[in-house]
Amino acid sequence: MPYLIMWLVGVRNVNLDRHCLECFGISDRHQVNPRAPRQSVMLSAENPPLAWYACALPHPWDWTKNAHLAFEYAEGHQWEGPALVRGLQVTLENARPITGWGEHSIPDWARHRSSWRYRTCRNWQFAWWLRTNRKAPDAPPASWQPPEDPQVPQQLTFS
Repeated sequence: MPYLIMWLVGVRNVNLDRHCLECFGISDRHQVNPRAPRQSVMLSAENPPLAWYACALPHPWDWTKNAHLAFEYAEGHQWEGPALVRGLQVTLENARPITGWGEHSIPDWARHRSSWRYRTCRNWQFAWWLRTNRKAPDAPPASWQPPEDPQVPQQLTFS
């Protein structure tokens, strides 16, 4: 499936007043090419974020076919499968998917919960899961620095 937009971020904090990519606050950004039929992305195992999150929006746009995958560093683990929807096949090495999040992850009392734009945003749903299950802060740790060395063990392969 052709994708128009694709991103991969290492999430260290969340901004629950925003949705889409911006709900992941100041995050580690990794280059991905939405038009490449196959690509490998090297992610540093040193100082890993709370989670990594991949999102791909198809062309022509169809919300039901947006691809999403949340995953975390897990040395020695391997996984292969679709990224939430069929169409974007992913192989993880030294990482495992994070599952069990969705619209139910948003607390009833959450600001913006009644907004369709927020409630249906899978990024925002996962940001709430991170807040609840990993205590994701509002700002990155003071010691946070963007990754410098991309030459580390492969953890994610898009295909």
